[in-house]
Amino acid sequence: MKIIVTGSAGFIGSSLSNKLLIRGDTVIGIDNMNDYYDPELKKARKKHFLNHKNYTHFYSSLENKKEIDAIFKLHKPDVVVNLAAQAGVRYSIEKPLEYVNTNLVGFANILEGSRNYGTKHLVFASSSSVYGSNVAMPFSVKDNVDHPLSLYAATKKSNELMAHTYSHLFGLPTTGLRFFTVYGPWGRPDMALFKFTKGIIEGKPIDVFNYGNHKRDFTYIDDIVEGVIRVIDNPARPNKNWQPTNPEPDSSDSPYRIYNIGNSNPVELMQYIKAIEISLGKEAIKNFLPLQQGDVPDTYADTSEIENDLKYKPSMKVELGVKNFVDWYLDFYNINK
Repeated sequence: MKIIVTGSAGFIGSSLSNKLLIRGDTVIGIDNMNDYYDPELKKARKKHFLNHKNYTHFYSSLENKKEIDAIFKLHKPDVVVNLAAQAGVRYSIEKPLEYVNTNLVGFANILEGSRNYGTKHLVFASSSSVYGSNVAMPFSVKDNVDHPLSLYAATKKSNELMAHTYSHLFGLPTTGLRFFTVYGPWGRPDMALFKFTKGIIEGKPIDVFNYGNHKRDFTYIDDIVEGVIRVIDNPARPNKNWQPTNPEPDSSDSPYRIYNIGNSNPVELMQYIKAIEISLGKEAIKNFLPLQQGDVPDTYADTSEIENDLKYKPSMKVELGVKNFVDWYLDFYNINK
């Protein structure tokens, strides 16, 4: 297939692009390589496939409608996987308009390109953060998610609503994926695993929020990519009752789905830190702090929908996944333990 991957130099996007190219797909990557975090890491990820004969890269921003439209018009992709976004819960408090521009305006441009140029399936990244102040565990895709706690989460919820509208009005198959705390080699420097590893190696205190009482449904990068590929290959189909003029549609009629992609096995934050300490052979200096604004204490994915539909279930144990990251980090930054 011919597949557009936005955020193709990102953590998930680069791994997905590589796997798609290996299996024989053509990938059109879109990534503006911005400096939200070190662009050199993005360049290093992209080196794995930049010169592949079936890969083409565009240094475009999603909010640039003219450029995005031109890419769609030129390539007419079978599938679009939208992973590009302004990420980070805390950064959304500091720079809200960046989230509006990339995550809302940019996503609207992706929807329009998909609608106008014959895309057969749009897969897009949502987030476990949409569950916000929900307390019932595990989080189910059937839960109400009308109470996000950050603008980042609100933009992801908005993406889901926007996609549903295009599925209903135009019959565009769309699938939203609520990712749960993705981790592993080539990860983002703004995420906890990266920060903790760096701090422990350098002998600096690491900030442990909520006094270490977090639980997270940590999901390994290879498991995430496997889930995305299964979704790519299995687009939603409209129900026979689907009609764009129906004033009271059943949401199940439209070719639209939402899946949780998580390990469905929450791990205590202190256990996660312990796994890093064991992998490094060095104890962390911990700076315990209260819960951060916009954060949630626990996440836990109910993955029954994607398990039933696509026979997908993550398998990586967190201890091994953390070790794999630490080994990669030491090698990438040329550090001896």
